[in-house]
Amino acid sequence: MAVVKARSSDIDMLARLLRAEAEGEGEMGMLLVGNVGINRIRANCSDFKGIRTIPQMINQPHAFEALQHGMYYQRARDRERRLARRAVNGERYWPAKFSLWYFRPGTAAAPQPCPPTWYNQPHVGRYKLHCFYEPTAKECENVYNTF
Repeated sequence: MAVVKARSSDIDMLARLLRAEAEGEGEMGMLLVGNVGINRIRANCSDFKGIRTIPQMINQPHAFEALQHGMYYQRARDRERRLARRAVNGERYWPAKFSLWYFRPGTAAAPQPCPPTWYNQPHVGRYKLHCFYEPTAKECENVYNTF
């Protein structure tokens, strides 16, 4: 059962985002990106107050670097659609389980260590090249009550 409302076009948008942001991280990496996006919709806190839909989450200004690159604008593929549906249905994994932010420091050829904080929130873990950050309870208690 979906934890956020999602039309077919929303699933396609999320699928395209997963691929553009984390295709090189494999299926789990893409699913973790989906976890962060769904958390942003459900948490209603911090930089994500009022974000209630997948299109709002994806199109929030400066939220995803992938929107600046061509891969996001390619057609959604079945593999990524399945991953998007899993995220929409509430399937979550550490280190993205409660995370609202992630990023990839350095490049694939020259990865860098994860900074201890990002937007003043603590680093909780890394998956391949992506670092994940979850808010403190003071910053966003809602993210811990979403499931």
